[in-house]
Amino acid sequence: MTFALTIYAAICLLYWLRTAYGVCRVRTGVKLLTDLEIPDPENPPAVSVVVPACNEADKFESAAGTLMAQDYDNLEIILIDDRSTDATGEIADRLAASDPRVRAMHITKLPDGWLGKVHALECGLAEAGGEIVLFTDADVHHRSDTISRAVAFMQHKNADHIAGCPSLKSPSSLLASSIIASFLRQLFTVFIPPWKVADPNSRAFFGVGAFNMVRRKAFDAAKGFEWLKLETGDDMGLGMMMNRSGAECCVLSMTDLVSVQWYGSLSEVARGSEKTFASGSNCRLMPLILSAVVILLLEGSPILCLLPMLSPETRMAGLLGIPVALLFVYSATAFSRWGCARTAPALLAPITACVSVAILLRAGLLGWRRGGVVWRGTLYPSEQLRAGRRIRIGRSGDGPTA
Repeated sequence: MTFALTIYAAICLLYWLRTAYGVCRVRTGVKLLTDLEIPDPENPPAVSVVVPACNEADKFESAAGTLMAQDYDNLEIILIDDRSTDATGEIADRLAASDPRVRAMHITKLPDGWLGKVHALECGLAEAGGEIVLFTDADVHHRSDTISRAVAFMQHKNADHIAGCPSLKSPSSLLASSIIASFLRQLFTVFIPPWKVADPNSRAFFGVGAFNMVRRKAFDAAKGFEWLKLETGDDMGLGMMMNRSGAECCVLSMTDLVSVQWYGSLSEVARGSEKTFASGSNCRLMPLILSAVVILLLEGSPILCLLPMLSPETRMAGLLGIPVALLFVYSATAFSRWGCARTAPALLAPITACVSVAILLRAGLLGWRRGGVVWRGTLYPSEQLRAGRRIRIGRSGDGPTA
């Protein structure tokens, strides 16, 4: 028993060492845009902002208002009502009537073989006339100088794609906040290394739904949204597509410029997880069950690895739990501070890991029963999603692979 517990603790120690290393690299390698000294461009290019929205009337107007308040002159804003059944379309029309820079689009039908959001982005891009295009979600708030700063950086660095990491407004539920904090920490530090994106010898990529800014010429040289039409991780897929096309890509922290409330409650976290987890496992239960066990053992390890200290027979194995716990505390605290998020929810990760696992298993069970994923009112069969998937978790050393 002591030997098995020691092996488990050693594996967990390696996991948290890797996580702590990732946190350090994120903090040093993903720069805060407002900390960079960037000259204003002499001839600011035209910028088009494409905003897809589906049944987001409660968030849409306030978020769009922050785009209309931008201090960038050469700007057009395309608000896309994607088959909404609430007041989203009416809001888009009202905002367009109040500002000549704003245009409203209404999508009433989804073509076969497309995810709704990706199709909306494709439609918005077709109407965009800017040399630079910003894709941003309908619930994202931007500080008034966000676009001017991002364009200045893009022009100065001759970048083709900027993925901007926003700050997350904490949900009212402490449990939901903890689950989101854990997921993002794992994503940034273990699965997808954003600090590698700027390395021309790396195949690492990154994308953010809140802020994906591209140079239109470089985007047109890539495969386009048609290639991503069934990729459930469309934001990351855009980053991968730009990287594979040879574009100059970078990841920036915009925590003081861009903010979003990703999910407002635990039920929203559960519903939002259906698309990601069910499609990622091809709606098969066994991969998700195995993933759930691994997550529970690793994320719960700051507590589980200390429990052997309660027994004299296993106390030596429990001593390894001390560095595990310390590395976890550092990782959770440092990553939260980097992302301008509350620290308390992040420190609850070992306790809330069981809830995260329950959400994961729920998503897998629903996907298995449905034979696919329901998203924005449409059922996508698992075979169809599998054929359209572009991001796959691999062992390339640079995170997911195409």
